[in-house]
Amino acid sequence: MDNAHVMSFGGLFDAWYYQTGCGSPYQRNDHWLGIFGDLADRIIADIGPRSVMDAGCALGMLVEQLRARGVDAEGIDISAYAIAQADESVRSYVRVGSIAEPFNRRYDLIVCIEVLEHMPRADAEAAIANMCSWSDDILFSSSPNDHREATHLNVHPPEYWAEQFARHGFFRDVDFDASFIAPWAVRFRRRHEPLHRIAREYERRFWELWNANQQLRELAIDQRTHLAQAAAAREEAERLAEERRAYAVRLEAEIARKNEHILRLERLIRHLENGTVMRLLRLLTDRRQL
Repeated sequence: MDNAHVMSFGGLFDAWYYQTGCGSPYQRNDHWLGIFGDLADRIIADIGPRSVMDAGCALGMLVEQLRARGVDAEGIDISAYAIAQADESVRSYVRVGSIAEPFNRRYDLIVCIEVLEHMPRADAEAAIANMCSWSDDILFSSSPNDHREATHLNVHPPEYWAEQFARHGFFRDVDFDASFIAPWAVRFRRRHEPLHRIAREYERRFWELWNANQQLRELAIDQRTHLAQAAAAREEAERLAEERRAYAVRLEAEIARKNEHILRLERLIRHLENGTVMRLLRLLTDRRQL
C-alpha cells in the first residue's frame, strides 16, 4: 500500500468515524483507558511479552497502557487523525502507516484487534503476511458478522482468518483463551511441529469442546424434563386445590342450608310453645297428674 493509498484510505477514519463508528465515542477517557488497561494486564499476565506492536493502534491507548507497565510497545495506524490524538507520552512510539508494510524490527507479540475487516481483502492478506514476518506470536480478532459498519469491507468468519494464517505456518493456540478481547479472538503462533502433531492438538481440543457441548445438551434436556414434570405437578396441585375450593364452597352452602333448617325448626318450636295447642297439652297434662 503506497503513501497515496494510505492517505486516501486513512482519511475514512477521521473525527466523525471515531465519534460514530465505534459504538460509544472512541476517545481517550477513563472508560477506554480502563478497557485498554485491563487488556494490557491480561497480555502481560497471560503472555508476558517484552516487546509488542499494536497493528492498527488507533489512538495508541493500548501502547500507552503497555508502556506504563514496562513493555516496549509501539503502534501503527493508517489514520493520521487517530495518531494525532495519541497521548504525548507515546507520540514517539506511534506512527501513521500501513500494517501491510514492513515493520523493520521483530516483536515478541503483535496485537491486531478489529482491524483487517476494514481493509480490502488483498491488503488484509498482505498485512497477515507482513505480521507473520515480524513475530512468531499474534493476538488477533476480526468481527465475523458485523456488516452494518460502512468501513467493514472484509468481514469473514474465524475459519477464513485461520486459513490465511495457516498459509504462513501460524496456527491457533488451542489452550489459550483470548475471549478477554472478543468471543472470536485467537492467539496464532508459529508452529514448527509436524502437521500430525498440530492435528492431534486440534482433535484434542475439538473433543473437549464437543464432549462439553454434549454434556450441556444432556443437562438441558434433563432440566427441561424436570421442568415439564414440575409444571405437570403444579397443574395437578392447582387442580386439586380448585377441587378443594369447590368442595369447601359446596360444604359451606350445605351447612348454610342446615343452619337455615335448624332456625326454621327453632322458630316452629317457639311458635308451638306459645300457641293454643301447647297450652291445651299442658292443661291436659296437669289434669292427669291430679
